[in-house]
Amino acid sequence: MGMTMTQKIIAAHCGKEIVTAGEFVEMNLDIVLGNDITTPVAINEFNKMGASEVFDKNKIVIVLDHFTPNKDIKSAQQCKISREFAKEKEIKNFFDVGQMGIEHALLPEKGLVVSGDTVIGADSHTCTYGALGAFSTGVGSTDMAGGMALGTTWIKVPEAIKINVIGKKKPFVSGKDLILHLIGKIGVDGATYKSIEFTGSGIKNLSMDDRFSISNMAVEAGGKNGIFPVDDKTIKYMEERKIKDWSIFEADEDALYDEEITINLDELNPTVAFPSSPENTKDIEDIGVIKIDQVMIGSCTNGRIEDMRAAAQILKGKKVADGVRTIIIPATQEVYKQCIKEGILEIFIDAGAVISTPTCGPCLGGHMGILASGEKAVTTTNRNFVGRMGHKESEVYLASPAVAAASAVTGKIQNPNKI
Repeated sequence: MGMTMTQKIIAAHCGKEIVTAGEFVEMNLDIVLGNDITTPVAINEFNKMGASEVFDKNKIVIVLDHFTPNKDIKSAQQCKISREFAKEKEIKNFFDVGQMGIEHALLPEKGLVVSGDTVIGADSHTCTYGALGAFSTGVGSTDMAGGMALGTTWIKVPEAIKINVIGKKKPFVSGKDLILHLIGKIGVDGATYKSIEFTGSGIKNLSMDDRFSISNMAVEAGGKNGIFPVDDKTIKYMEERKIKDWSIFEADEDALYDEEITINLDELNPTVAFPSSPENTKDIEDIGVIKIDQVMIGSCTNGRIEDMRAAAQILKGKKVADGVRTIIIPATQEVYKQCIKEGILEIFIDAGAVISTPTCGPCLGGHMGILASGEKAVTTTNRNFVGRMGHKESEVYLASPAVAAASAVTGKIQNPNKI
């Protein structure tokens, strides 16, 4: 029996010719990632292990992005612990205010992750890097500590679901709509501890930013990881940022999948996840009048340059509705700079939106846009559980940047094709 793409990467990193689903293996790591929330916990465990040095100063990445610039004394202390550790251990890839960005947008942009890599991160959305053909998955801070010290981790080889993507996107349909559609179809536990492997003729019609958004939310279906095949778009993206070599792995024709699902982009419409679960999805055509109080465009899911451009296309020459706070957060400094060059930030400001420095901020109810009781928000983030972005009686609707921008203009959840 053949292996999936994920299984091949794992096999190559544990010195075995073949691995099988359900097998436990010790896997060598190319990147170990932490942020300002999870790294201090990992540092404590690192010290409790009796470790004195990290396994490779070039393969540890620490990004201060969740509560930075520091929102309060506690977050300042968290960042201080991370800074001091990074300095003491001479960690090369440490990103603080001024250089940082939202971690899962920053690492690919910097060329730190490439196809064929194995990546663990103490953040659940580490699965983002599957867009590049890497095996990447979120872990707890204790596993991060072990990874920093040893350069390896134990992992159970995942089973797999095959997603066959065909067709071509309609106007204002993006990768966010595809992944919301998929989660609505299989549920938040439909891929529990499985690799979601995307393939098919429609892949060529998905941009890299589409793929990052899709892989990012694989975990919202319970997936261990989400992964895309390496094609010309992937190679071009990596070549433009090349700081290390990559390897390309392809699934065997006789690889075993638990399930195969086809998604036809020709039939896909803008999709919105209603409170309070990413699986509670509705086609934009089936949504009635739902008035909103806030729009947030950004996050590790949708804060890249294509997301900013999609929002600007809607907002250009328009004003956000009275009473709708519109917060836009470019995911990295490079995205921010590109927005300046293209005049996108001016479009946002003229429309009545505010722009933040790169930060996770409101996505996890941290800062820069917390919701009060009874308020409703359309957001391009990845989770809408009860209390995710503020008060437990607030409501969060997940959508693409195009839907979010259109909703900001009309003051209600809006089909961007009808504005």
